[in-house]
Amino acid sequence: MNAQQSNIKLVVAGLLLGIFMAAIDNTIVATALSTIIRDLQGFDQVVWVTSVYMVAVMAGTPIFGKLSDMYGRKRFFIFGLVVFLIGSALCGMAGSMTQLIIYRAIQGIGGGALMPIAFTIVFDLFPPEKRGKMTGLLGAVFGTSSIMGPLLGAFITDSIGWEWIFYVNVPIGIVAFIFIMTAYKESPSHTKQKIDWTGAATLVGAIICLMFGLELGGQTYPWDSPQILGLFAGFLVLFIVFLFAETRAAEPIISFQMFRKRLFASSNLVALFYGATFIVATIYIPIFVSGVYGGSATNSGLILMPMMLGSVVGSQLGGMLTTRAAFRNIMILSAVCFIAGIFCLSTISSETPRYLLTVYMVLTGFGVGFSFSVLSMASIHNFDARKRGAATSTNSFLRSFGMTVGITIFGIIQRNGLNNRLADLGGNAPAGADLSADAILSPEVMSQMPPQVREQIIGSLADSVARTFMWALVPAVLALVFVLMMGKERVIVPGKQTNNA
Repeated sequence: MNAQQSNIKLVVAGLLLGIFMAAIDNTIVATALSTIIRDLQGFDQVVWVTSVYMVAVMAGTPIFGKLSDMYGRKRFFIFGLVVFLIGSALCGMAGSMTQLIIYRAIQGIGGGALMPIAFTIVFDLFPPEKRGKMTGLLGAVFGTSSIMGPLLGAFITDSIGWEWIFYVNVPIGIVAFIFIMTAYKESPSHTKQKIDWTGAATLVGAIICLMFGLELGGQTYPWDSPQILGLFAGFLVLFIVFLFAETRAAEPIISFQMFRKRLFASSNLVALFYGATFIVATIYIPIFVSGVYGGSATNSGLILMPMMLGSVVGSQLGGMLTTRAAFRNIMILSAVCFIAGIFCLSTISSETPRYLLTVYMVLTGFGVGFSFSVLSMASIHNFDARKRGAATSTNSFLRSFGMTVGITIFGIIQRNGLNNRLADLGGNAPAGADLSADAILSPEVMSQMPPQVREQIIGSLADSVARTFMWALVPAVLALVFVLMMGKERVIVPGKQTNNA
């Protein structure tokens, strides 16, 4: 890397736009999910709109991280941008839930290159005393885009159509492409390494088997059916092969040697459990707002905004504190606020006023915001340029893995809880009434229900979401356990006296 030859301002602008594009996609989609369900149908498939994207991100993240160490950051960041834009355009043209899920997978492949490589480029370009500020800026843009996502998504969905929430990525991505292509210069010399294709293939295969087993079990097939047992057996076999392959690979996709460093291991496990918990709020708060409070997608966008505002403040504060306090101490504050926010969300009901839900959102967002900047810095803290891409991509991979498994497991919990409650209400509903999950998000169907039945149905949805948040406390508390194991390391600024307290 030759920083002097790069136009730093344009490079940073391109990176920020790339992160903005990837982050805004998640919150726009979350806000519009209820509208997409009404148009394309398939409430039972809704978790796949998010989870298939995460699986694709996981497949690409460690591979792109390793490739960027070998052949340079620029070409693979550009590749990620192009693939993400193609996937976005295809998502906007989807005519069914199945097509949308497939196109989201294409988006995810591109997304797997954007976040980890962006953070790695920042570490390549800036000295230690500026990395905290810049990483905090990247995290803040992630949060800011998340604030604009719900509002922009709500406006676009209500006034134009949900298809345009995907098309909006195109102009942003084109500008980012131009900035990086023209302004970012890097050294042509890179470290030659081998790609662990066996490890990548077996890990992704194991995750897919696990997700399909959890998603289809108890719904499409009985839990003890040959299909589900076969999927779980496939997961076990592939995962064992993955572990064996990683011990033999010259350059493993996930290096167990890197996990010997206490800070790296603990910060990555924290990212895993944070991802599993936060995805629940991102997906189910908009559904709760649409189903319980009613109205258009704008309601979901406005009610989600305070959570994202809290995450911006947390990310900026976390980035600035990394040169003044240990990573562990910063993350203790983060975890306490995050757990408190998730606990408050587990108490929501159909009677919860909006202002109180807003307070819960701010608290949750503030807690998780620290992780966007602090965990990325902690995971890469002890590694040189040769390992930075792998270190950052491992952190992103495990966060995505947590989100993927989390939305699958918690999706099952929410769906089963809601279906059980709706089944109990069947006797009170009018003859021929549709008590499916899809119907709850349809104002036309709900308006035909007697007021007492309608209140019971809304209460059932609220209770199922609250119960899901209660279960989400489990990974949130586990995250705190691993935060306490992070040690006293912090960013060391050359020429200044440090204090590891």
